[in-house]
Amino acid sequence: MFYGAIEAGGTKFVCGVGSSPDDLRTVRIPTAEPAGTIADVISFLREAGGGKLSAIGIGSFGPVCTDRQSAEWGHITSTPKTAWRNCDLAGPIGAAFGMPVGFDTDVNAAALAEARWGAARGVSDSLYLTVGTGIGGGAIASGRVVHGMSHPEMGHIRIPHDRTDDPFGGCCPYHGDCLEGLASGPAIEARWGKPADQLPMEHPAWLLEARYLALALAGFICTLAPARVILGGGVMRQRQLFPLLRSEVERLMNGYVALPEIVPPALGERAGVCGALVLAESALAESGLAHDAPYIV
Repeated sequence: MFYGAIEAGGTKFVCGVGSSPDDLRTVRIPTAEPAGTIADVISFLREAGGGKLSAIGIGSFGPVCTDRQSAEWGHITSTPKTAWRNCDLAGPIGAAFGMPVGFDTDVNAAALAEARWGAARGVSDSLYLTVGTGIGGGAIASGRVVHGMSHPEMGHIRIPHDRTDDPFGGCCPYHGDCLEGLASGPAIEARWGKPADQLPMEHPAWLLEARYLALALAGFICTLAPARVILGGGVMRQRQLFPLLRSEVERLMNGYVALPEIVPPALGERAGVCGALVLAESALAESGLAHDAPYIV
């Protein structure tokens, strides 16, 4: 079966048509105002799908509403991107094609893709964390993506912040010095005056970044007990971060529990759009037109 796949990002939509990462054909559409962007997405799927699509999956920047019982399901909700606030994303796309639509966060989609085809393949419990313009995370527990009343917002947890050691106040518009406010790409640039990719490997930014990410991971490891932790996003392209981070996590955990593997994503930048394929497959299963259980990897 062929599916439509959409990774809706704050700067670009990555859209694709295929059945797996092996045959997925993608295009990038700049994120502009909602009506025009959604129209461009629909046009691509119509042309590339050739009338052969069975379902569509959307992994979106958020926060989003993932409760199918809510009238707001499929909406982007309280995003800082004001033009997209309270925007119905899934509705117009579903109406245009008249087929099942799966909808979740972009990081949950990436977690599903890495569990199905990537770095978390073969384990039932994993965590995907992206560190870039923002920070977000998705967890797989016993083969299913984790939801609660809403979706997890792992980038906005509060972590210890020693203002004597790091006087930077944080850049999150909602929480100031939450994890995203202290360790995202914009936080690095605001603190040091240069974007992450312009800082040398020996810059003190990386020890501080590893500390903040390790504090977050220590909490996630204790609460979720993942067998594998996957870290993607633009900041994590600085590969010197991985050994620093592993060492700091080991120090913080102090031998208390077995530590998960901490690795980069096997699917790289394609994890989100590949995960949208899983969302589409799940939507088809939930519709009764197929028989697989939803969101299982």
